[in-house]
Amino acid sequence: MSMVLQTNGLTKKFGKQTAVNNVSMNIKKGDIYGLIGKNGAGKTTIMKMICGLIKSSSGEMELFESSNLDKGRRRIGCIIEQPALYPSMTAKQNLIYYSKLIGVADYSNVDKILNLVGLKNTGKKKADNFSLGMKQRLSIAISLLGNPDFLILDEPINGLDPAGIKQIRELILKLNRDYGITVLISSHILGELSKITTKYGVINKGVLVDEFEALDLEERCRSCIKIETDDSEKAAYVLKNKVKSTDFKVFDHGRICVYDCLDKCAEINKKLVQNDIAVSFIGVTGEDLEAYFVKMMGGDSND
Repeated sequence: MSMVLQTNGLTKKFGKQTAVNNVSMNIKKGDIYGLIGKNGAGKTTIMKMICGLIKSSSGEMELFESSNLDKGRRRIGCIIEQPALYPSMTAKQNLIYYSKLIGVADYSNVDKILNLVGLKNTGKKKADNFSLGMKQRLSIAISLLGNPDFLILDEPINGLDPAGIKQIRELILKLNRDYGITVLISSHILGELSKITTKYGVINKGVLVDEFEALDLEERCRSCIKIETDDSEKAAYVLKNKVKSTDFKVFDHGRICVYDCLDKCAEINKKLVQNDIAVSFIGVTGEDLEAYFVKMMGGDSND
């Protein structure tokens, strides 16, 4: 699978303050990459460096497997912070105006894009009278004018009501599925991100603390009986042959997670002890999505 974005040690300092610290990200073609972190964690700064809106202090970056960033950025569409819409213009007039700004002389694609984002029938309605959800969809429409291969969206569902969130979610999925657009998206709404994201990056105080596939997240948040023993090989034999567990994993340092038999914690402990296996810990563990991410982002969810 070809890579759309790779960064190595990407760092940004503002005076003595380090906003982004040694970040190495990897986004494959076709990913919907969810960048998660508190306000001030460095998400927007990373996006601005990728788009070329600010320069990095140090580190390396490749776009579409090339160090020619100017060429790569021509294939990017982005919405960073609050997009500038012209309130006295209609949706179509906004798109035509921005087409001129980026040097696109052919406006035949405008109606197609408006239809794609669900704004085809807004007619003469001015952008000033749009709902927040409509404004966000118009912003995404503007970011699509150059037919990008990579879309960068900074908090596109922030402040939207449930109907607006659903519309943006479905639009992002459509752009990814039907048009092959790779997406980097930041958001605080973890439950919504989990519905579309294929890969996560978690940033805390400018540091990318982890990067993992969405399927890995399901495994990490899955309830299990966690066991710590002095002999994981022997314990695995007991689980398979005495307890009849068919779904468990053995990790390093004597750790085992049993995903079935969650109601047999006491029985498992008894069987292990009876077979001369020392058990230093046994108990049912598991976290919901929000609790898991809050812990990774540094604990308390308050900024």
